Amino acid sequence: MLSKILLACLLLPCGAFASPGFHEPWGKDADLLPSQEQPLERDPSFMVKAARQAILFHQNVLSKVDGPRSHFRPSSSQYMLDAMHKHGFIKGFFLGCDRLLRENDDPWVYQTIPYEGKQIKYDPVP
Repeated sequence: MLSKILLACLLLPCGAFASPGFHEPWGKDADLLPSQEQPLERDPSFMVKAARQAILFHQNVLSKVDGPRSHFRPSSSQYMLDAMHKHGFIKGFFLGCDRLLRENDDPWVYQTIPYEGKQIKYDPVP
């Protein structure tokens, strides 16, 4: 008897908020077409803005003096900047560090593109 009263006390509030009939939660044709909405651009955090200034200093001042040395397109500094804007500071920083660790003359087994008469490693931000 007590179990029936407890069950009624639990189910009664659920029935009070229910609506009659079946309602599809995402609309009738929600699964027919993919969403056409563009993702919202996030305002970069303070760390991304600070890293952006450091990377731009490297690109505009230090690389002009030292010369381009990247075996990749986009360059490793541009890759890190793009990754930070797309994925946030922490994940973008780690993606950029991973890219810098692969910056060498070793053979590349993935896609390459011709650039200024030589083959360049092509590796865009995922």
